[in-house]
Amino acid sequence: MKPPAFEYFAPTDIDGALALMAAHGDDARFLAGGQSLVPMLNLRLAAPTALIDLNGVAGLGEVVLDDDGTLILGSMTRTRRIETDPAIAAANPLLSHAAASVAHVQIRNRGTIGGSLAHADPAAELPGVVLACEAEIHLQSPFGTRTVVAADFFDGVFTTAVAAGEMIVRIVFPAWPKARRWGFREVSRREGDFAMVGIAGWYDSDNNGRIGTARLAAIGAGDTPVRLLATEAALTGNAPTDDIFAAAAAAAMNELRPGDDLHASAAYRREVGGVLVGRVLGDARDRRT
Repeated sequence: MKPPAFEYFAPTDIDGALALMAAHGDDARFLAGGQSLVPMLNLRLAAPTALIDLNGVAGLGEVVLDDDGTLILGSMTRTRRIETDPAIAAANPLLSHAAASVAHVQIRNRGTIGGSLAHADPAAELPGVVLACEAEIHLQSPFGTRTVVAADFFDGVFTTAVAAGEMIVRIVFPAWPKARRWGFREVSRREGDFAMVGIAGWYDSDNNGRIGTARLAAIGAGDTPVRLLATEAALTGNAPTDDIFAAAAAAAMNELRPGDDLHASAAYRREVGGVLVGRVLGDARDRRT
């Protein structure tokens, strides 16, 4: 199938893009990398009468690393750049590593972090990492700007806190301590498929070598990426041993509440999710860089 007819606009600045969205309202869609929207158009799952192409909008592809270590990614930053840019890898190695698991390289060449967050597929890697890293999503509309923390951004399957007339302009990741331990694992039916379940996580050690702070997020295990709060609490204050990691894996199996679908059962996702928690924590402890 081919998409229904639509008007095409290619603004060159944010204000112009927002003005076009305001003029066309619910009949318009922003076009970022197009890796989700274009297939939906071809399948007639989406039928906007206007497409507002963000690829020529100045500033949306900028990558900035502040002096304090804060990483700022414009919403049009390509997934492939997140995967390969040494500056991004140094600033947030978990993000860079997870980006390499997104689909296939052809899709990573075009797909953007803003597009992935706006699409909000619960099995997508970048939303899970954004949640685990407690990033901030900066939104802009003709009426001003606002910031939404990752924990409040994902509302449900393909739904987010982005309001009508708003666009994602940047994603801000807090500074990443050099001693932080991190890991990312996922299981999919084939390489490049969406994850049936995946885990992104990190922990910081205190002065006694115990886990001081831990963050774990699951993808493919609910209507949104999911923070594993109880599992994090089970880690805090303990030494990073195999026994503690096994206990965390068991806690995750109890905490995860995935659903069934044609790809995997809920029971399978719970068990695999717990196993991945243990492996992610082991990777984090044993990582040398």
